[in-house]
Amino acid sequence: MITIKNLRKSFGDTEVLKGIDAEFYRGKINLIIGQSGSGKTVFLKSLIGLHVPNSGEIYFDDKNSLDLNSKEKKLLRMNIGMVFQGSALYDSMTVEENVMFPLRMFTDKSNDEMLVRVQEVLKRVNLKGSNDKYPSELSGGMQKRVAIARAISMKPRFLFCDEPNSGLDPKTAIVIDNLLKEITEENNITTIINTHDMNSVMEIGDNIIFLKDGVKKWNGSKEEMFVTDNEAIVDFVYSSELFRKIKGLYK
Repeated sequence: MITIKNLRKSFGDTEVLKGIDAEFYRGKINLIIGQSGSGKTVFLKSLIGLHVPNSGEIYFDDKNSLDLNSKEKKLLRMNIGMVFQGSALYDSMTVEENVMFPLRMFTDKSNDEMLVRVQEVLKRVNLKGSNDKYPSELSGGMQKRVAIARAISMKPRFLFCDEPNSGLDPKTAIVIDNLLKEITEENNITTIINTHDMNSVMEIGDNIIFLKDGVKKWNGSKEEMFVTDNEAIVDFVYSSELFRKIKGLYK
């Protein structure tokens, strides 16, 4: 579980995050949504340490990550997996080498032990036998699955995903959504996804945080979204035809 208390972040005189409180639950798909400029990317980057907040608290389980020393921060990072928007695979490395990269960086496992783990995660994302391929030989969806395999190779307790469906066709996006949900539930991971994909929100949104102008305007499940009268969240999603149809079923 991750708990956020009164998180604030400014760049110069511009305050981007304006005192956000939030909770992200273990074994659930936790989504951060909002229009461009809402602060969701800054929020995600603050959670994983790429931005240092001006004030507030970020608890990973019972430890405030902003109070940790260097050794403690390293231990925390070993329990965090990250799936980047563009997959961020190393073009000069094979699939096997990409997935093995964090194991080489953060563990003292033997090469044989690392290969066993690589085979496990590649099988889990349905890429068994792709070890020797390079990213350029893979489709966008396959590259994303390699990124997921790499992110879970260290058996993280926390998984962050930045726009995992960006650039994917709708069918492939559904595959990635389902894969992330299955992995989250199987391993009881706290998964946080920054997304603009309303199909993802309506399919896998266990816990949804909606940001607007750096403020948390709404929080709830996908089921609660269909019946809420919260003006901010309704205005944001009402342009989705699928949302209108599903909302009608809940009336």
